[in-house]
Amino acid sequence: MPEQNSDSKRTHKIRIITNMLTTALKLWLRAQVSQVSQIEVEIRASDRQLLSGKVPWVSIFASHTVYQGLHIGQIQLVAENIQVNIGSVIKGQPLRLLETVPVVGELLVEEKDLNHSLSSELLSGALNDVLVKLLPEQCAKTKSIAWQKIILENNQIILSGILTSEGQPTPVEICTGLDLISSHELQLAPLQIKYNMGTLAQSDHEYNFDLGPEVDIQELTLIPGKLVCRGRINVIP
Repeated sequence: MPEQNSDSKRTHKIRIITNMLTTALKLWLRAQVSQVSQIEVEIRASDRQLLSGKVPWVSIFASHTVYQGLHIGQIQLVAENIQVNIGSVIKGQPLRLLETVPVVGELLVEEKDLNHSLSSELLSGALNDVLVKLLPEQCAKTKSIAWQKIILENNQIILSGILTSEGQPTPVEICTGLDLISSHELQLAPLQIKYNMGTLAQSDHEYNFDLGPEVDIQELTLIPGKLVCRGRINVIP
């Protein structure tokens, strides 16, 4: 009987630590984003691992998330071998990663999410950089660029916006494919540009994005109304 009570107390203690760690992880995740409607966290660890701050497996699901102005419909993440400051968490302090964590995940972004993200500096800045490279002469005379709409088709993206130069608004439209050329590089090709209601250029030239060495994309699927991405990223403390 005393042994059973001891096991019960130990289980209760670990359950408390698991709950504390789950709550701390949710708070940490919410602190990384400006908006999220749902977060689900599942932790798999033994009592000894938890008490040492080692978490061998964590699953995270989040929906309707906004990160730096970017709207994400759904994201599913799995991380392994995580080292956290469990002693500080038990004392009520914020959770902190102690080592770089490889995270495997699946990302779903719908067309409406991208359109809601057009005002974000991350997305609009990237689109502006692309346009400047494609239309250097026109953009040199442009005072502002306002992106209005993104349409997702089968392996194709259509971007439309307005360029303002000396008070004269000029419509521009870019139609391009999106391909994964390496684990961390995306390519826009072929490109068709419509400027001021006329086709300005159609070429076989491509525009490449390097997402950095911490990114490892395994699959990128573009279908009508949706963009699905699967891969891995290293989360650095």
